[in-house]
Amino acid sequence: MKLSPSILAADFCVLGSQIEEAASNGADYIHVDVMDGLFVPSISFGMPVISTIRKATDIPFDVHLMIEDPIRYIDEFARIGADLITVHIEACKDVKETLKAIKNAGCKVGLSIKPGTPTEELFPYLNDIDMALIMTVEPGFGGQKLIEATLDKVSKLRKYITDNGLCVDIEVDGGITKENIDRILEAGANVVVAGSAIFKGDIGDNVKFFKLKDKNL
Repeated sequence: MKLSPSILAADFCVLGSQIEEAASNGADYIHVDVMDGLFVPSISFGMPVISTIRKATDIPFDVHLMIEDPIRYIDEFARIGADLITVHIEACKDVKETLKAIKNAGCKVGLSIKPGTPTEELFPYLNDIDMALIMTVEPGFGGQKLIEATLDKVSKLRKYITDNGLCVDIEVDGGITKENIDRILEAGANVVVAGSAIFKGDIGDNVKFFKLKDKNL
């Protein structure tokens, strides 16, 4: 299991030190949610924040673009320090071209679906990506409760990947807690995004709790 703490739940007054605390205790990525107020209702943060925090840590940045027509900004996000860029099927005018742009920019390639989008829509693109992200809440706001039905989508995707001998990570994002992490991993996810469950309370202890699940798999 790889852990990707979401800075959407971090304290921006001390963002650099909180990222470093998560990284030093075993986090694998830092998850950066970029929202444009169009594809999702909220506006979060963008290039200046990523560029600034990139200077503070070497941990890979898992950048989740919840924006319309993301191909417009792929090169710039890669330039300022994204290591993995995930876009939404629902937001792309041309999914194949967008995935190609991410790869050509030198980043790992991620593709996401909302809770209401059928899992099967990911299948045609699995040979073109490094990671599939299944949203376990409606994208746009932190602190939501996990939608239980999305775990069936994870299981279906894991079976398809296994049956076809593919090497694709499955990431889940939304409502991940210490209480439901076991069921999420059992469903087949191997990359976990957690926001409040990491940045609320003792960050180091929280990271270690989730990473201990990795050793128990």
